Amino acid sequence: MSCYLKIVTFFCLSVCNFSYLYSFKDLEEFPQDFVKETKQIFVPGYPHAFNPSIIKWKGRLLLSFRVIHGEELSAFPSAAQSDIGLIFLDSELNPIGEAQFIFLDHPQKKRLRLLAEDARLIVDQEELYVIYSANKEEKVTDAGFRVYVAQLIQMDHQFVVVHNECLSIFEGENQEKREKNWVPFFYHSNLLLAYYLRPHTIFKPRLDGSERCDTLAKTIPSVVWQWGELRGGTPAFLLDENYYLSFFHSSVSMKTVHSNGESSVHYFIGAYLFSSTPPFEIKYISPEPIIGTNFYKGNSYAPYWHPVNVVFPGGLIIEEEEVMIVYGRQDHEIWSAKLDKKQLIKSLIHVSTLKDKE
Repeated sequence: MSCYLKIVTFFCLSVCNFSYLYSFKDLEEFPQDFVKETKQIFVPGYPHAFNPSIIKWKGRLLLSFRVIHGEELSAFPSAAQSDIGLIFLDSELNPIGEAQFIFLDHPQKKRLRLLAEDARLIVDQEELYVIYSANKEEKVTDAGFRVYVAQLIQMDHQFVVVHNECLSIFEGENQEKREKNWVPFFYHSNLLLAYYLRPHTIFKPRLDGSERCDTLAKTIPSVVWQWGELRGGTPAFLLDENYYLSFFHSSVSMKTVHSNGESSVHYFIGAYLFSSTPPFEIKYISPEPIIGTNFYKGNSYAPYWHPVNVVFPGGLIIEEEEVMIVYGRQDHEIWSAKLDKKQLIKSLIHVSTLKDKE
């Protein structure tokens, strides 16, 4: 064999060996120490509930979740395929009572019959809001999906929608784009929404029936993240007087032991802090995905859409020494993760803000 052929053969074997090793990478091999505990949450009657959010409301833990309807939801119109439910939890994250589904109406009083997705719960002075994405057209299209803001009250132990508004007029609106994963937070009792993370674009919805959002701020963080586009996740809550804390998600196609060595979209979770005052610049961010035990290992399911390995953050509670997030796993499960707050914040790296427009 010639020297040239030997070199080529060695290179090819090296690439093959690297690909083989990468194809069977175990993402949970080195979980972060600050991920103290993970726990699955079961919603009675809905074993495949997923993509939760959580909030403390009137002294109780309230969990939202998504269900893809099947035969077990015969009480719903046959046209319904996805809906948002609510259930209270005790301090150990065990459900209390029965789940209730929110009947969300289109502004023209037509039920959002096809898809209502991935709620985020947020509270201001006990006023409860759910921010979600829904298809408002008879036919499911990307252009038909927009973000909605609904205010809820509880009457006779039932949750009732008192205001529900589609947000369809805003800077950057694109009729071909499916809108979802906006990050809600309150600033001086004003509901604001982060539209993008990079640039960090902040909207203020008018909530006056006009369906309009005003742009309040736009900054460009110098973020380097190798695991896909930064997308919204949990609501943002004040960590202290200086920063809001939120968790984002991203996704990238790769091969791991969790996908049996096949190319599959893998989702990742990270944390970030942004300033507590305008222009709400992102200041710190996770340098790598946050991974805990049982994030990727566990039950496998037939996919609703296409094969994925999903951890999808939707809810956040900040305690004195811990941060708890709730997340969907594999589009079929609900989990919580408790993180050591000090260690989590220490793990974040500083982010500067680019002054020039891209």
